[in-house]
Amino acid sequence: MSITKQSALPPWAQPQQNERKRRYLDWLPIVAVLALGALWLFKSSITESFNARCSGTDPEISLKLEKHPSLPLKDIPKHLRSFQDCSIKNLQANLSFLDTAHPLPVAEFVHRRDRLAQALVEDGLDAFLVEPGYTFSYYANVTQPDWEVWEPEERPFLMVVQPQSHGSTYKAKTTFLVPSFEAERARLLNMPFESEIELVTYEEHWNPYTTLLSSSIFSTAKTAPKVMVDEEMRDFISRGLADNGFNVHGLNGEVERVRETKSEAEIGILRAVNTGTVESVRAMRKCMKPGLTEDEVMWVLDNTMRSAGMDPFFDIVLFDEDASNPHGGTDGSKILEKETMVLIDVGSHLFGYSSDICRSFFPPFFEKPESDHDYEALSSELKEKLYVWDVVLEAQTASLHALHENGTCASVDLAARGVIEDAGYGDAFTHRVGHGIGIKAHESPYLNKGNVDTKLKAGMTFTSEPGIYLVDKFGVRHEDILLVRENGLPDLLTGQRAQGPWDP
Repeated sequence: MSITKQSALPPWAQPQQNERKRRYLDWLPIVAVLALGALWLFKSSITESFNARCSGTDPEISLKLEKHPSLPLKDIPKHLRSFQDCSIKNLQANLSFLDTAHPLPVAEFVHRRDRLAQALVEDGLDAFLVEPGYTFSYYANVTQPDWEVWEPEERPFLMVVQPQSHGSTYKAKTTFLVPSFEAERARLLNMPFESEIELVTYEEHWNPYTTLLSSSIFSTAKTAPKVMVDEEMRDFISRGLADNGFNVHGLNGEVERVRETKSEAEIGILRAVNTGTVESVRAMRKCMKPGLTEDEVMWVLDNTMRSAGMDPFFDIVLFDEDASNPHGGTDGSKILEKETMVLIDVGSHLFGYSSDICRSFFPPFFEKPESDHDYEALSSELKEKLYVWDVVLEAQTASLHALHENGTCASVDLAARGVIEDAGYGDAFTHRVGHGIGIKAHESPYLNKGNVDTKLKAGMTFTSEPGIYLVDKFGVRHEDILLVRENGLPDLLTGQRAQGPWDP
């Protein structure tokens, strides 16, 4: 017998099943309510300034805030409307976290491709091939939906980056393989290049891979060109290349390293979006009241982030025992009560860069014990929640001290894991301590105890997210974003770490 879980939310606010950690890509669900009267009251001034900031012309890439459809005010329950208005008002009181985020200039993309060219030489490769996706957007500012708004299709559209010698250095020569009838559309993408893009075109009845191999860009190759593809390259394209004269290699080596170290411009955006996401959680928490469901909290938090120009792409809200599974999986209907331990893991996008933060806390209507007498009066269950919260914070602190240049990814994980094991909860820490973060929320390198060979370098950005998960009881996770610096402790890109379960 199968059981279908029913959401406690009304139909207008129900999320799709299995999309608790979802991507919105270029558009967002119709539950967005940016047109609400209270929202416009607080949003108008920041929207003008933010749009002005995002509408640069060459040499900057033009980026604009999304316009979100809204629901009629009358269709939103009164308790959610007041909850949302309160949350947005709190966040709008201080939007200074946006000050470090600016559109990326064309020169940033040119520099990235030139770094890639140098890496190709160091890895002994002839070219790097990529189709629209995260890596393509990193080098040319085009995502998969930018190219194929319908769905990924069978006609290859590939960016080909080759190293070209310029004295003692190498520069990138970039060419695009594109169907002939799509050539003009490729040019209209306004990709960040200093001159007209170069194309290799193929007709519908041609083999695109032999067309590329026989084109002028590989005309001097005496043997099968050694090319690298990334993990987003679809298998039929990789096989098409390999079956038609290319020597294909998976992503690794110095080519993989290019994206792992961030520029100051990237760091500024990461700082803004991650700090803004934390501040959105804090703003929302102050407005929480008994009786809210997990999905209602998620809905208001998403709209709070949108009010500042951020684009939420996943939001996991878990109460008490639901959080004993790190990424949830429940139906979002659990009710918020006085002594509930709330776990929120959430991410948003800004200028194409990701946030990924987690906070664990008590609701504001549960008063913090102020004396030893008050503490002793707490139940054993509450005392364990407080103890576990502190252990996880201590574990995160240990990982922070291990996150330094020339350390290893494994050492960061082991530092946090040791604290949790010493406290007797080793079996309850069920995942790695962190991962790289940039245009993707999860990208290399990965902070796990088996990654003993990868050295930390200045400019790398990571999550630190130790957790303890007690089955059928509760879960606690603290997640912040850290930047490896040349000397000393890492730089915090989330504004402020959690100070306590009443001050996340």
